[in-house]
Amino acid sequence: MSQQASPRGTFLKVADALKTQIEADADMSELPSAVDLMRDYNISRGVALRAFGALQRDGIAEPVPGGRWRVVRAGQRADRRPLDKRISEIITDEGLEVGAAFPSASVLAERFGVSRPTVTKALDKLEAAGVLAGGGQGKVRTVRAVPTREERS
Repeated sequence: MSQQASPRGTFLKVADALKTQIEADADMSELPSAVDLMRDYNISRGVALRAFGALQRDGIAEPVPGGRWRVVRAGQRADRRPLDKRISEIITDEGLEVGAAFPSASVLAERFGVSRPTVTKALDKLEAAGVLAGGGQGKVRTVRAVPTREERS
């Protein structure tokens, strides 16, 4: 039998280290990836995932589509609506008219904290619904129709 350290309880130590990081950095909104934890703490993927699970049970973190984890702070509410619904609200919130230029996928990706391909999929849904027009590489998307109240809810 090899002389390895016991992994029992290691995930709790990693979770405690992450809690300390979260408390020290009020601006921290996303946890390090599982790969980062594996490298930094010399642990397996399973141990990293158990650490994330411990943080989730404590109400400190929640999973985000794409395998990442987000920090949950007391009093904060995360918008759980589909991305295409949140993006369509930009039209009404910013008072965009039919024919107005719509923000690029890169700008939206940064604004919503997701990847550009994720935003592109949401924009494609809005184009299919007839809310946006145009798009494609090098082309500016424009507002085709202002969403009605029913479409936004």
